[in-house]
Amino acid sequence: MSVNISLFEKINSLASAYKILDWIGIFFADYLLYIALAIILVILFIKRTRLMAVAIVISMFLSRIIITEPLKQIFHHARPYVTLENVRKLISENNDYASFPSGHASIFFAIAMAIYFFDRKLGIFSFIIAILVGLSRIYVGVHWPIDVFSGAVVGIISGIIIHKFVIIPLIKRL
Repeated sequence: MSVNISLFEKINSLASAYKILDWIGIFFADYLLYIALAIILVILFIKRTRLMAVAIVISMFLSRIIITEPLKQIFHHARPYVTLENVRKLISENNDYASFPSGHASIFFAIAMAIYFFDRKLGIFSFIIAILVGLSRIYVGVHWPIDVFSGAVVGIISGIIIHKFVIIPLIKRL
């Protein structure tokens, strides 16, 4: 048995054992993205945080749309509940059965990396949130650990690229 499967089974086996843990897992895996998007929209309208919000939005776009989606089509790695029996799936997914890399992980790690360049403390907090989102996607049964890890790498690299090639040149022009 691979480390990927073993780690998935250890994390996912906790699902349905504790209602509060299920609620937290579902919240982080499914609903937190909507709250994050609302917060990003709000900070776009605050002059002092606008540049950070722009960095976040562009980093998210690069990680999720430009990098993650094509990789999903290339690798078409099946989700755990498609491959394994007895997966404790706590959320419903759309008909996208491709899981590699995790789009949620790429988004949240892109957000965290973009924030980190502007505010280290808030960035570290954002990385903690991103890790919890990634773990929750495994917990609820929709991603493998390798999906989350690769999504994290995509998100971090996206945040670095946008900071170096978009934000820094933009700051120099202002």
